Amino acid sequence: MNISDIATEDYVEVDVGTRLGKVRSRFTEDNLKGIIVTRDGAYEGVLSERELLQSHVEDDAKVAALVKPSRNAPAPKVSRHEDVRETARVLVEGGVKVAPVFEGDNLWGIVTVDGILDAVLHNLDALTVADIYTEDAVVIEESGTLGQAINRLRENGISRLPVEDEDGQLSGIVTTHDLTSVVVRSNEKMTTGSRAGDSSRILDIPVYDIMSSPVYTTTTDESVESAVSTMLEEDLGGLVVTPDGDESTVSGVVTKTDVLRALTFTEEDHIDVQISNISLLDTLTREDIRDAITQVVDKYQKMDVMHVNVRFQEHKEKLRGTPLIYSQIRIRTNNGQVAGSGEGYGAENAFRVALDKLERNVLEMKEYRADEEYEGQLKRKLNEL
Repeated sequence: MNISDIATEDYVEVDVGTRLGKVRSRFTEDNLKGIIVTRDGAYEGVLSERELLQSHVEDDAKVAALVKPSRNAPAPKVSRHEDVRETARVLVEGGVKVAPVFEGDNLWGIVTVDGILDAVLHNLDALTVADIYTEDAVVIEESGTLGQAINRLRENGISRLPVEDEDGQLSGIVTTHDLTSVVVRSNEKMTTGSRAGDSSRILDIPVYDIMSSPVYTTTTDESVESAVSTMLEEDLGGLVVTPDGDESTVSGVVTKTDVLRALTFTEEDHIDVQISNISLLDTLTREDIRDAITQVVDKYQKMDVMHVNVRFQEHKEKLRGTPLIYSQIRIRTNNGQVAGSGEGYGAENAFRVALDKLERNVLEMKEYRADEEYEGQLKRKLNEL
């Protein structure tokens, strides 16, 4: 299946000179997944709702302030005749829900995450949620504020937060779209003279007042096909994963992006690495990252690595012009998941810190497996007595 079977010519386009306030309003009014940005009619990039929320840029600024493709990682785009797997990779690594589709040098249309998932839905029945979901979900308490929610989304590069009550039970969920809607509605009501004070009060709104409840959930043994069907039918970006028979405890989160990552899995001899926010790479290459992780895995643990996700997140702090970067490495193996994270100035330094933590965690996994094996041997000997 190539992307021409999925792409559509129905898309929203704005010029780089458009006010960000107007664009933010369009996301909330039209429930858009993404907007194509042009400069004098030529394609410039893609703007997502997450970028709008994570940005500190004011509404009066222009779209150009957020669309800055780098030379090493140009704005995401795909050929009209590209295959689904490579298109999924482009969407994940670009951190977008929409990518422009080109016929030669001409913008032909767009492809969306929903379009891809709907097209491959019946091929997802062989996977279970356990194969792709993210454990250790980032959560927030009902008493948390809108400002705290925005910060957690920014710091972790995610789009949804399960909400827990004072007893640690799942009570709701708050998403990027929820927060953007509140901010936009509140800003539209402000007058020029009162804006600063009102902005502070907006950030103090309790999460309980804006969260969605009840929450759509799934379990680890449910098929990915079933989970994606729910997401598409209810227009959800993801589901909270709970233990079977207990919908009040958060085990993790499964999102459309997790499913896209699964579509990029390969049967190649080398480890398949997915890099999120690839535009932040400086002196590193995909091959450098893959080789470094392979060395750690081969050194300490005999395990089949099914997929690796490396994520970079830029912070505002800088040292001599080099931004502080957060890096997370997450490996999915036949023995479960293992991860490492860290911060450093520049992507390479951050990656090395995360790799060191990953190495320690892989070693702990090896020792844990050895203890399990020893315990099993001991039990067998005791049963023989």
